[in-house]
Amino acid sequence: MAVESVSIEQGQQSNSVFQDWYVPLTGLGQIMFQGSPLTGAFFLTGIALVSPLVAAGAVAGSVIGTVTAYVLDYDRDEIRNGIYGFNSALVGIALLAREQPQLLTFGLILVGSIVATLLTYAMSRRLPVPCYTAPFIVTTWVALYIAHEFKIPDVVASPYVQAEKLDMAAAVVRGISEVMFQTSVLTGVLFIVGILLCSWRCAFWAMIGSLVGLLTGLSHEAPEANLSLGIYGYNAALAAMGLALYRRSVMLPIVGALMSVPFTEKIPLLGLPTLTSPFVLASWIVIAMDRLDVRLFGTQQNPSN
Repeated sequence: MAVESVSIEQGQQSNSVFQDWYVPLTGLGQIMFQGSPLTGAFFLTGIALVSPLVAAGAVAGSVIGTVTAYVLDYDRDEIRNGIYGFNSALVGIALLAREQPQLLTFGLILVGSIVATLLTYAMSRRLPVPCYTAPFIVTTWVALYIAHEFKIPDVVASPYVQAEKLDMAAAVVRGISEVMFQTSVLTGVLFIVGILLCSWRCAFWAMIGSLVGLLTGLSHEAPEANLSLGIYGYNAALAAMGLALYRRSVMLPIVGALMSVPFTEKIPLLGLPTLTSPFVLASWIVIAMDRLDVRLFGTQQNPSN
């Protein structure tokens, strides 16, 4: 998801066509900071168990983003590490998770995946902070607006999931699955296993972040249905993982997870889909505060490897 992400290959060069064949899966892994095609395969399996159509959107988005990066001759190491696949994969996932499959929907996935790739390249070189999923957010907000204007019907959420009573353990796991807009506990378990294969620290912080988001939502007396679905967990999980990779720290990931909750509650009031914007905003604020602390007080940085 950013240059701080974990990679199995750690920047190794390869001209293998076989290896490059799996780059779109690596892009899927980077949705949760893992530069591993095996992790991406676990993520894809988890999505496919709930919706093969959404899984196809994930693959299509990652393939389109990867091919776009190759055509535009972007940095090969970045391409092979999945940096140009994850935002476009999220575009495909979000559009098919939220909108009925129509010709315009597929057209929006095609164009949106290309645009997300272009924005990933531009933002990663111009922003003073990691761009994270900002390219996906901006692209998908526009795509969903277009879908609304052309009256594409929304996908109806499963009522049996919304009606469930709050189960804390299940809600924490769903907070992981909701990163890719899924509400299945089994999907969340597969996501966690996929992360564990690459980094136990990231898996740990994903769970802690989701738990912090859930507990904070409970303290805010959030609707039980939203808590059960993991709505308060997924942005907190992403913030905790991203900030733990930004700098080894106990406080930064927890602060980021906590800060994601108010954004989760307030952004819908602006008439915008939440997506992963609370994660990005909370992470940017925490990084800015940390850098200000370094500038003012000379706090020693200890970036993770």
